[in-house]
Amino acid sequence: MITAQTLAKGAAERHLSVLGILDISDDPDTPAQSNRLALLGPAPDSFWPAFQRSEEARDGKADPIDRWSRRVIGNWACDLKGKALFPFGGPPYRPFLRWAVESGRAWASPVGPLVHDHFGLMVSYRGAIALDMPFELPTAGVNPCTTCDGKPCLSACPVGALGAGNYDVSGCKSHISSDAGADCLSAGCLVRCACPISLGAGRNPAQSAYHMKLFLGA
Repeated sequence: MITAQTLAKGAAERHLSVLGILDISDDPDTPAQSNRLALLGPAPDSFWPAFQRSEEARDGKADPIDRWSRRVIGNWACDLKGKALFPFGGPPYRPFLRWAVESGRAWASPVGPLVHDHFGLMVSYRGAIALDMPFELPTAGVNPCTTCDGKPCLSACPVGALGAGNYDVSGCKSHISSDAGADCLSAGCLVRCACPISLGAGRNPAQSAYHMKLFLGA
């Protein structure tokens, strides 16, 4: 019998975390026979070393993390007789942001991107598994922004590219490309790092640097 606890254990064995579970019985964007959706992301500490050891990380081909996600989550979905879904590979794209909010564990942050109750602004969704197993849903989380003193994310960007207004992508990239943006490039977005809950993500700085370099080249 699949439960939220057994899913968490299985995810950890695959260097993943269950970021939320929701009822999808009436969701038109999921397989008709499914009634539960487990959202998955990188596990603190173990994901980055495991990915670096993988064939995808070393074969020199494009999109290694996406391919790692397809293999690991896809194989697990087959083991569970479920269906693997991914936020990439479109269009069309699966509504992962909506699912994240509906899971009761993610909310729009003061700066716009989703904030997770355990991973803060460092939350990252690598995929999901749709299941035909109506087990009891876990208790919803609590929005950490409602009790956050000072909301440091609002003032963390040194050039104001990411704040309470719209995201200035070109301003962000320009700063990251400069000597003044070296910290952002090497350790990750200062706004995401400023979130007190982001500490729970256990994000390896090398992992953040990898994603920042990908973003800069996009």
